[in-house]
Amino acid sequence: MVDKFADEALILVSSGNGGNGCVSFRREKYVPRGGPAGGDGGRGGDVVFTVRRNLRTLAHLRYKQAFKAENGRDGEGSERHGRDGADAVVPVPPGTVLRDAETGAFIRDFGTERGSFVLLRGGNGGWGNARFKSPVNRAPRKALPGKQGEQRRLRVELRILADIGLVGLPNAGKSSLLDRFTNARPKIAPYPFTTKIPNLGVLRLDDQDIVLADIPGLIQGASDGAGLGVRFLKHIARTRGLVFLIDLGDGAYQAAFDILYTELSRFSPELIQKPRILAGTKTDLEDAPARLAELRERYPQEQVYGISVFSGEGLAELSGAVGKLAAGLDQPPEEAGP
Repeated sequence: MVDKFADEALILVSSGNGGNGCVSFRREKYVPRGGPAGGDGGRGGDVVFTVRRNLRTLAHLRYKQAFKAENGRDGEGSERHGRDGADAVVPVPPGTVLRDAETGAFIRDFGTERGSFVLLRGGNGGWGNARFKSPVNRAPRKALPGKQGEQRRLRVELRILADIGLVGLPNAGKSSLLDRFTNARPKIAPYPFTTKIPNLGVLRLDDQDIVLADIPGLIQGASDGAGLGVRFLKHIARTRGLVFLIDLGDGAYQAAFDILYTELSRFSPELIQKPRILAGTKTDLEDAPARLAELRERYPQEQVYGISVFSGEGLAELSGAVGKLAAGLDQPPEEAGP
């Protein structure tokens, strides 16, 4: 469902305060002047981010936006130290990026890494008066308060991890290709903007698993905020390559690649430097073969394939090319533009 997908969230995280040290003295029978026996305060809990591979979105951070670690417990008599506070654990999916919400400063990119990352340390516990005993002061009445924890407001962003990104104008056939290539089941219908969230699928080629991302359709002016696609362009920032899908059944098919190239280059020049291939879709239509030939003539420097998800034509050739693209065997085009 669309409202279940979330790729950005604002959260407030706070580490725990340290517990206070205790002022106490031994009070035992036959020991009228027992020495200092105040224990130290416990350490405050940390704020820990941990990567969970079963998570795919940041929806859980929309429902819980504040994470507060537990404070350390105060020290007690008989030199009993306070218990350390429990950590606040923030689970995030792979591909998460942390930024400071106030300044936008980069903090951490989890990328493909696993494990945990301590963002904020809890405050140290204060010393009890037992720590201050000395030959000149055998009955100190001094103890230290615990240190305060830290607090920070964060912007959490998700960049989906995929090997290949499928880009195209609305209704170019991206979702249909993803459905045919993989076990994904994206919503498919013959009208624009069916895809409103990125869809992922795994293409299996022999012993190679390739993660494909179907990005919502771009339109002219997307880099200025028009349409849906610009919001999700960041999700193809980590891909190894791109497949541009061009609808051969659309009368404006000749301009499609130019539009896509322009919008991607305006959004991020790095995107158009990625290795790419072009795929003309819907070759089962009457005029499609001639249009495919025109496309190849228009862009002689590009690898152009023709496919039909309906008939299966060209899918084997395209999947092989996608496999090479994902393996890094194809080099970026020599000419950086349409």
